[in-house]
Amino acid sequence: MPAERFTPQDLNHGFVVAIDIQAKESEAEAVAKILEDLIAPTLAEPGVKLFLPYRSPEDPARFFIFELYRSEDGWAAHQETAHFKAAIAELLPLVSSRERVPFVPFASL
Repeated sequence: MPAERFTPQDLNHGFVVAIDIQAKESEAEAVAKILEDLIAPTLAEPGVKLFLPYRSPEDPARFFIFELYRSEDGWAAHQETAHFKAAIAELLPLVSSRERVPFVPFASL
Protein backbone atom coordinates (compact mmCIF):
# COMPACT_ATOMS: atom_id res chain seq x y z
CA MET A 1 0.00 0.00 0.00
CA PRO A 2 1.50 3.39 -0.95
CA ALA A 3 2.27 5.84 1.82
CA GLU A 4 -0.36 8.49 2.41
CA ARG A 5 0.73 11.98 1.38
CA PHE A 6 -0.17 15.10 3.31
CA THR A 7 -0.07 18.76 2.33
CA PRO A 8 1.04 21.36 4.90
CA GLN A 9 -2.65 22.19 5.38
CA ASP A 10 -3.42 18.50 6.10
CA LEU A 11 -0.62 18.41 8.66
CA ASN A 12 -1.95 21.54 10.34
CA HIS A 13 -5.39 19.95 10.78
CA GLY A 14 -5.73 17.42 13.55
CA PHE A 15 -4.79 16.71 17.12
CA VAL A 16 -1.11 16.70 18.09
CA VAL A 17 0.44 15.04 21.10
CA ALA A 18 4.05 15.87 21.98
CA ILE A 19 5.69 13.33 24.26
CA ASP A 20 8.99 13.80 26.09
CA ILE A 21 10.51 10.65 27.58
CA GLN A 22 13.62 10.27 29.73
CA ALA A 23 14.89 6.71 30.05
CA LYS A 24 16.37 5.53 33.32
CA GLU A 25 20.11 5.00 33.40
CA SER A 26 21.11 2.01 31.22
CA GLU A 27 17.54 1.59 29.86
CA ALA A 28 17.84 3.80 26.75
CA GLU A 29 18.30 0.95 24.27
CA ALA A 30 15.30 -0.92 25.64
CA VAL A 31 13.18 2.25 25.40
CA ALA A 32 14.39 2.85 21.83
CA LYS A 33 13.35 -0.70 20.84
CA ILE A 34 9.88 -0.33 22.37
CA LEU A 35 9.31 2.96 20.52
CA GLU A 36 10.64 1.54 17.24
CA ASP A 37 8.33 -1.47 17.52
CA LEU A 38 5.38 0.86 18.11
CA ILE A 39 5.78 2.71 14.78
CA ALA A 40 4.22 0.25 12.32
CA PRO A 41 1.11 -0.74 14.29
CA THR A 42 0.45 2.86 15.30
CA LEU A 43 0.72 4.14 11.73
CA ALA A 44 -1.73 1.41 10.67
CA GLU A 45 -4.45 2.85 12.91
CA PRO A 46 -7.17 4.71 10.97
CA GLY A 47 -7.09 7.73 13.30
CA VAL A 48 -3.33 8.29 13.01
CA LYS A 49 -1.66 10.59 10.47
CA LEU A 50 1.89 10.54 11.87
CA PHE A 51 3.85 8.85 14.63
CA LEU A 52 7.44 10.10 14.65
CA PRO A 53 9.82 9.12 17.44
CA TYR A 54 13.09 11.04 17.81
CA ARG A 55 16.16 10.58 19.97
CA SER A 56 18.37 13.36 21.30
CA PRO A 57 21.89 13.35 19.85
CA GLU A 58 23.06 15.13 23.02
CA ASP A 59 21.36 12.80 25.51
CA PRO A 60 20.72 9.32 24.04
CA ALA A 61 18.41 8.51 26.96
CA ARG A 62 16.01 11.30 25.96
CA PHE A 63 13.26 10.70 23.42
CA PHE A 64 10.60 12.87 21.81
CA ILE A 65 7.55 11.60 19.95
CA PHE A 66 5.46 13.73 17.61
CA GLU A 67 2.02 12.20 17.15
CA LEU A 68 -0.59 13.62 14.77
CA TYR A 69 -4.11 12.24 14.93
CA ARG A 70 -7.09 13.00 12.71
CA SER A 71 -8.95 14.06 15.87
CA GLU A 72 -8.84 13.78 19.65
CA ASP A 73 -10.94 10.64 19.24
CA GLY A 74 -8.07 9.11 17.26
CA TRP A 75 -5.76 9.68 20.23
CA ALA A 76 -8.31 8.11 22.57
CA ALA A 77 -8.67 5.11 20.26
CA HIS A 78 -4.86 4.72 20.07
CA GLN A 79 -4.66 4.45 23.86
CA GLU A 80 -7.12 1.55 23.77
CA THR A 81 -5.16 -0.57 21.28
CA ALA A 82 -3.46 -3.78 22.40
CA HIS A 83 -0.09 -2.64 20.98
CA PHE A 84 -0.22 0.64 22.90
CA LYS A 85 -1.20 -1.03 26.18
CA ALA A 86 1.55 -3.64 25.82
CA ALA A 87 4.16 -1.00 24.96
CA ILE A 88 3.20 1.22 27.90
CA ALA A 89 3.29 -1.69 30.34
CA GLU A 90 6.83 -2.46 29.15
CA LEU A 91 7.93 1.19 28.84
CA LEU A 92 6.85 2.81 32.11
CA PRO A 93 9.18 0.84 34.41
CA LEU A 94 12.12 1.88 32.17
CA VAL A 95 11.58 5.65 32.25
CA SER A 96 12.21 8.31 34.86
CA SER A 97 9.78 10.75 33.24
CA ARG A 98 7.11 10.86 30.55
CA GLU A 99 5.28 14.07 29.74
CA ARG A 100 2.43 14.13 27.22
CA VAL A 101 1.17 17.50 26.01
CA PRO A 102 -1.73 17.78 23.54
CA PHE A 103 -1.97 20.62 21.02
CA VAL A 104 -4.58 21.81 18.52
CA PRO A 105 -4.13 24.21 15.60
CA PHE A 106 -4.84 27.85 16.26
CA ALA A 107 -3.85 29.39 12.93
CA SER A 108 -4.44 28.40 9.33
CA LEU A 109 -1.64 27.82 6.86
